[in-house]
Amino acid sequence: MDLNPQQKSAVKTIDSPVLVIAGAGSGKTRVITAKIAHLIAQGMPPRHIAALTFTNKAAREMKERAARLLEGKRIKGLTVSTFHSLGLDILRREHQALGYKAGISILDGHDRLTLLKEILGHCDFTFNPDNLPHYAWQIGSWKNTLTSPEEARAGADTDTLPAALLYREYQRCLKAYNAVDFDDLILQPVRLFEDDPELLEKWRDKLRYLLVDEYQDTNRTQYQLLNLLTGRLGRFTVVGDDDQSIYSWRGAQPENLALLKQDHPRLEIIKLEQNYRSTGRILKAANQLISNNPHVFEKKLWSHYGYGDPIRVLSHEDEFAEARQIAADMLHHKFRHRTRWQDYTILYRSNHQARLFERALREQRIPYYISGGQSFFNYAEVKDLIAYLRLLVNPDDDVAFLRVVNTPKREIGPSTLEKLGGYAQQRHISLFSASFELGLEQHLNEHAVKRVRHFCEWLVDTGDRAKRGDTLGVIREMIDTLDYQDWLRDLAPTPKQAERKWENVQELLEWLRRLLEEAEDSEDPLGTAISKLMLLDILDRSREDDTGDRVALMTLHAAKGLEFPHVYLVGMEEGLLPHQTSIDCDDIEEERRLCYVGITRAQKTLTLSYCRQRKRYGELIDCQPSRFLEELPQDDLEWTGRSSLPEEEKKARGNAALNQIKALLEEDG
Repeated sequence: MDLNPQQKSAVKTIDSPVLVIAGAGSGKTRVITAKIAHLIAQGMPPRHIAALTFTNKAAREMKERAARLLEGKRIKGLTVSTFHSLGLDILRREHQALGYKAGISILDGHDRLTLLKEILGHCDFTFNPDNLPHYAWQIGSWKNTLTSPEEARAGADTDTLPAALLYREYQRCLKAYNAVDFDDLILQPVRLFEDDPELLEKWRDKLRYLLVDEYQDTNRTQYQLLNLLTGRLGRFTVVGDDDQSIYSWRGAQPENLALLKQDHPRLEIIKLEQNYRSTGRILKAANQLISNNPHVFEKKLWSHYGYGDPIRVLSHEDEFAEARQIAADMLHHKFRHRTRWQDYTILYRSNHQARLFERALREQRIPYYISGGQSFFNYAEVKDLIAYLRLLVNPDDDVAFLRVVNTPKREIGPSTLEKLGGYAQQRHISLFSASFELGLEQHLNEHAVKRVRHFCEWLVDTGDRAKRGDTLGVIREMIDTLDYQDWLRDLAPTPKQAERKWENVQELLEWLRRLLEEAEDSEDPLGTAISKLMLLDILDRSREDDTGDRVALMTLHAAKGLEFPHVYLVGMEEGLLPHQTSIDCDDIEEERRLCYVGITRAQKTLTLSYCRQRKRYGELIDCQPSRFLEELPQDDLEWTGRSSLPEEEKKARGNAALNQIKALLEEDG
């Protein structure tokens, strides 16, 4: 693998901790995979190396590239995963030290809200249920800053007191249900290692070198986990870019890059400034824009790819014209340059902007997909079956219990569940455990008790058989016993929709089959597979690996890490980009970073777009071009909206649809 001098330095420096400041498109994944190969070549066994990132997709790509680079050499034992997958591995292996039983359930954001709603229903104190999403966010924020329920309660003011009281009860319930939430996957290992030096030493011996991608996206708990695992020697390489830190709203702290120097005085800082993605003009615009932000680490991207085409700025009468004209412009460009639809993306600040572009693309018969659209794991049938699977390994999982106890119908109604829930809360136990207590018979009639216990006994029997025999066969049998396919047919408005839902069930089972194969060497294959499946649910929110030849529509946040030959960055107006909330708070540095991320997705051409008027809340308002347009190098901008197009260009665009048909006929011929 050919590396430039800075990349080589980052790869070969192993006697001190390394921070790689990697600009957009500068080959950071190449550095991480090359360093894995270098460490193994230097004699470090793969089982002692861990590379961490933030998405399963990024982890898969990294592992595949490392395997190719090592040309078939043994990489068994190498850990390439997300932070949260590593945390899950630690939790599963050390559950006893943390006071958990095997088969820990993981709650996602929706599960958290469900549990908090349940707690509210049995609380002595009064809460505003409309504030539930805010309470959930606040609890997550406390966890990401290592704040315990006791510390939250002690430091609470009038605004945060309700969330602090809920936090304490929420954690108690999680423990009773043998469950953790997504934030606990990092917090719990950190607490464990802080409290148990022997266990920490065991994991330091296991993971002797850590590599971390997208380090600017780490929060306080992730920073602490890295510090604990690498110790004073700091055997790590972290790669990040403070100019691409766009996730402060979910706890990311770009200042973690600067903190490393304080905590690790021997830190070696290496900058990657050569860009392997974009033309010089695009990089010049990105550099000039981001220079308006303060920097701890100065850098300037450059490229050998030539200067490139001018950056176009399109002005439109309103958002309807913007969508129509960009669709026509894209159509014209494609058939003029013989490109593919997958070479194009439309990037926007907020999801609501996608609707008009969808309509315009459909009118022009341009294929597209929306990144971050409906998730496979958000389909009701998938959530139902994952809840059943969760219960097979952890019957104390109340959230899963409530989802499926009457799905399909078992004549266990809301009244029965309310009384069962009240009794379980009173006894501080799970719904499953409460179902078997003699005291329950004083709260429910004989028939209700019998139905609830029958369901719980069936769960125990199915879970036991799944762990001892043909796991996948037992799960298929469970679905048959539920008459789940008939249930879907009864619920679906049309036979075709019922068929699609059943196909989703089959896809889930195929996913589970692969995970069971991967987990066959573990002590508890079913528990391991289902834990991984639950983490896939949280981390992979959409099926976008096979997008085909289609235009990508996505938010600027979703675009991070991607690249396209031709980028349209739309809605470049004050109030949209930068967003009005940031303007009101006089805090637009992250908005500028978002714009920088959008610009640096472009490889060959970049088109910026704004409207002179836009409808908001039913009222047409005048719009001002984004201040970011004025911060770009004006000599490199071509403001097409400020002068009329040549007649030839107008005619070409007007005939774009005819050109499309003609080109398609030529391709078919």
